[in-house]
Order: sequence, then structure tokens, then C-alpha cells
Amino acid sequence: MRLRNITGSREIIRESIFVIHEPEKHKGNWQDIFGNTNPIHIEIGMGKGRFLMDMARMYPSVNYIGIEKYSSVLLRAIQKMEREEQPLCNVRFIRMDAEMIGNVFGMEEVDRIYLNFSDPWPKDRHAKRRLPSREFLARYDKVLKKEGLLEFKTDNKDLFLFALEELEPAGWKAEKISYDLHHDKDLMKDNVMTEYEEKFSSIGNPIYKYVIRR
Repeated sequence: MRLRNITGSREIIRESIFVIHEPEKHKGNWQDIFGNTNPIHIEIGMGKGRFLMDMARMYPSVNYIGIEKYSSVLLRAIQKMEREEQPLCNVRFIRMDAEMIGNVFGMEEVDRIYLNFSDPWPKDRHAKRRLPSREFLARYDKVLKKEGLLEFKTDNKDLFLFALEELEPAGWKAEKISYDLHHDKDLMKDNVMTEYEEKFSSIGNPIYKYVIRR
């Protein structure tokens, strides 16, 4: 369960140098935030930031932007950043709902998108809220470069099957699909785990993953 209410979290976020405030003002000009022309990768629903920060250490020539809806969860990521001995200059955070992605990124401004262990929204009436739904794929289509990739990982089989069914009607196609990521030698070569992935895989749950493009 996500933590949603921590006293003072919004104030800390407002004062953090790692958080981009009023992100819509940077639409189409995110390279200026980092002071370089490196590729931009975003994680939507980044949680406590482990995956994003590990990726940033491994690939310092890539700029990473983490998007998180809940203030108390984003607070945990900020605290992780503050504990870093060497600041990760290629990481920034945004607190916002994923539905707003088109308001803060310009056309084809993003090189890669990561969706990790997204909320499954199990009720049928909430299908449009699922991050790998065709509605969200249409949003990603506008901000992702034509040759860009989207990577999705989950331990929820129903959500994964739903995500696969959404590809064709949304005009996307799968480059790679795994129904048991941790036993897939190809996809595990460069795999970076999230907090949830480590937790679920440690108790034997298979991890599902796809890599897709238009």
C-alpha cells in the first residue's frame, strides 16, 4: 500500500532542489534543465526512486525524470537523493498525475518511458486509468520519439495480459515479451530492479515485462 499522508511532505517537496516546480513551463525545453542534449528517459509512477536512481548511476549520459503522484511517496525519493554522497545531476522529479504528461513534455521530446509495477486498477470501470491502457498509450505516443521505446514491468498477470491486448488497437507492437523476466537471459542482461520487483521476486512471483514501440 502506498503512503499518502505524511505531515509536511508538500512543504519539503516545495523546497527541494531535486523537484521541478511548474513543469509545464519547461515543455519542449527539458534539455535546458540539465544543461546538455543527452537523451531523456522518464519513469511514470516512480515510487521511492530506487530504479530511477540506479539507472542514473549506470548511465550518466542519460537524463532521468521521475513522475510521482503522491507527495508522501515522492518525499521518500527526495530523502534518498539527499543521502547520496555524490549528487545525481542527471535526475529530477515531478509531482503530478500521469494524465498531465502531454502538458509538460513536447512532441517527441522523450527517448524512453518506463512503467514499473503500476497500480492495476482491477475494476473494469477503471480500465482507462491503467498506465498501459490504450488511452495512456495515446498520450505517450505524442511525447515519445518515433524510434523511442516503452518498457513495462509488473507482477500482476491480469494487468499484463490487459496491457498486451491494448497494443494492437493503440497502434503499438511488442519488441520483446517475457512472462518470467528473471528466467529470461536476454532481458535480464541489463535489468535494474525496483523495490517491488525485489520484494515480489523474492517470494517466487514471476515478473512480466514487455518492450514496445509504435
